[in-house]
Amino acid sequence: MKPIRLMSGFLTVGFWTLASRILGFVREIMILSLIGPGPLMDAFVAAFRLPNMFRRFFAEGAFNAAFVPMFSSRLEGEENPARFGSDALNGLAFVTLALTALAMIFMPALVWATAGGFDAERFDLTVGFGRIVFPYIFFMSLSALFSGILNATGRFAAAAAAPVLLNVLVIAAMTLAWATGGTAITWLVWTIPLAGIAQLALTWSASASAGFALTPGLPRWTPDMSLMVRTAVPAALATGVMQINLVVGQLVASRFDSAVSWLFAADRLYQLPLGVVGIAVGIVLLPDLSRRLKANDTDGARSAYSRASEFSMALTLPSAVALVVIPLPLVSVLFERGQTGADDTAAIAVAVAIYGLGLPAFVLQKVLQPQYFARGDTKRPFHFAVVAMVVNAVIAVGLAPVLGWIAPAIATTVAGWAMLGLLYWGLRGMGDVVQLDDRYRKRLPRIVVASLVMGAVLWIAATLLKPALGADYVRYAALLGLIALGALSYFGTAHATGALKLSDIRSAVRR
Repeated sequence: MKPIRLMSGFLTVGFWTLASRILGFVREIMILSLIGPGPLMDAFVAAFRLPNMFRRFFAEGAFNAAFVPMFSSRLEGEENPARFGSDALNGLAFVTLALTALAMIFMPALVWATAGGFDAERFDLTVGFGRIVFPYIFFMSLSALFSGILNATGRFAAAAAAPVLLNVLVIAAMTLAWATGGTAITWLVWTIPLAGIAQLALTWSASASAGFALTPGLPRWTPDMSLMVRTAVPAALATGVMQINLVVGQLVASRFDSAVSWLFAADRLYQLPLGVVGIAVGIVLLPDLSRRLKANDTDGARSAYSRASEFSMALTLPSAVALVVIPLPLVSVLFERGQTGADDTAAIAVAVAIYGLGLPAFVLQKVLQPQYFARGDTKRPFHFAVVAMVVNAVIAVGLAPVLGWIAPAIATTVAGWAMLGLLYWGLRGMGDVVQLDDRYRKRLPRIVVASLVMGAVLWIAATLLKPALGADYVRYAALLGLIALGALSYFGTAHATGALKLSDIRSAVRR
């Protein structure tokens, strides 16, 4: 087989995901400043969550869990992958078009099911916004299919760069709204479907350049499609369970003023390391494992799994420590302006710290799930997700009367660790290929030590810089200095203890 360059893939996807998340921060800063927590933003968040929720089924979630391993195996075995890709494209287009039509008709019911705590004003706003943004699911689902083809062939750049377009277009729209005195929320909601078209155009053309110029046609029911559906349905159910967790959280939060907006802003902050590390690793690891298992390359599969775990922990643990130790400086500098005040900042910071405690679990799930999906096993992740769903619902609903709006954040973190524990438990019986190697076992404790040292440095520095972090203009430089100091302390300690080696980084960058 022609191997996928694993570390190069991590860095490529990570770079573009980082660019997307940084632009996403700019996007959220503008939204929070021009719109701010309140009825309009609550309605937008709830409306935009609908296509994003279904995207987990038909895009990078359940569909790709079935499609990518099957396409990778056919590519490796030269079993007419283009024909399989065309059939998958036509079937996916038919299903998502039908879903979009139904959603347009039954949008009030969807909003009631996902944000039933909204008052009449927020409910009506959400229904109107939902009908504008929901077609995004059609374009994003097809874009995800072409991204899966590109990833299977080892071409990660275009697929990873596509999400950048959403942020670029939203930032441009919000800038125009501010410059022209237009209604920011109107510019925002109409930009979402336009961004979906742009993302589809990019990945479709990149797939054609890679030799897979798929063209639309009537859907066909073939044995391959039957197998893919049988594989995808349990994954869809597992993904559906995870989306139920989000809906339960939103239902609880919708009963508290501005809570949906606060949790959304906190979610955006912890999604930065999750996207850059966890999602990047999952995207690259799944096709690599699928092709190695097809070629009976057990040693290569074990090495890929170990390096993915090592890479994930080396970047995730310090990120988690930072979110727990300095959430208030991060949130205040990034979000506190315009319509977002000090009370909003304090609430968002609490949620950020709670999500930070769950970040290692969220990321490691992305490392473990490919072990199941690469083998065509989507049933056990579904069963594990059901258990995590029960944990999430019990905590979110049970603690809400006592802790209020923050209960969903706590539930998300606890359920994340429960899901991770079950995924590790399920690896039993897969053999040596899922045993982490000695290099990982030696380096993980050193990564933990370096992360704790960084946490202590950040806490002391944040205390000393507190006046500067609260001053206009100066606070930006103060936060950059704080982040730079934390990075230096972490990488310095990691290099000194042997947790990270410069030779490994240089070799990965050269590749």
